[in-house]
Amino acid sequence: MEFDLINIIHQYSYFGIFLLLALGIIGLPIPDEILLATVGYFIFAGDLEAVPAILSAFFGAITGITGSYYIGTSCGKPLLKKLSPKIGISEDKINKTQNFFLKYGKAALFFGYFMPGVRHLTAYFAGMYSLSLRQFALFAYSGAIFWCSFFILIGYQLAGRWALVMDVIHKIGLYAFTIVILSVVAWLIFKPKNKSSYSNEGFK
Repeated sequence: MEFDLINIIHQYSYFGIFLLLALGIIGLPIPDEILLATVGYFIFAGDLEAVPAILSAFFGAITGITGSYYIGTSCGKPLLKKLSPKIGISEDKINKTQNFFLKYGKAALFFGYFMPGVRHLTAYFAGMYSLSLRQFALFAYSGAIFWCSFFILIGYQLAGRWALVMDVIHKIGLYAFTIVILSVVAWLIFKPKNKSSYSNEGFK
């Protein structure tokens, strides 16, 4: 699939990125994280300009998730259940995502991007449960910016080891690779620098 992505980006450039992300978010079986990482690789190689590439990815993501929101608003769960088998989404995944959305509410729109399968459905439920467009956009669009930038940056930073990255993804799976990357980033962000970080000053 990576070879197809490379051909599409080579042929259609920024429009190809936009279209693939939009269709991937709606639910077509497109490996979104690999696509974004590939964009980062092309930026590193000088084949794409950083700003238009990132904007193409961002607008593709928000186009797809906004489309899903409006489908949820107008058609509800019956259409989702009818279409889901055709795009490889099980009823169990639908029920789990619904519970996830009901439990975490608007935050599910932001963090759902990092959960393949879930990000395809949270917008449907936001529409079905009549979340206002303003609130939807605040969480869904900010999540899109973070998600797109995160994986494009990974592709950019690992561009020199691209063959190794693809080999690791194929061996452990994309989900596991994503979890590993997120765990490393979380550790780098939240690890204590030294014991003085826990001084009593923070409680004054």
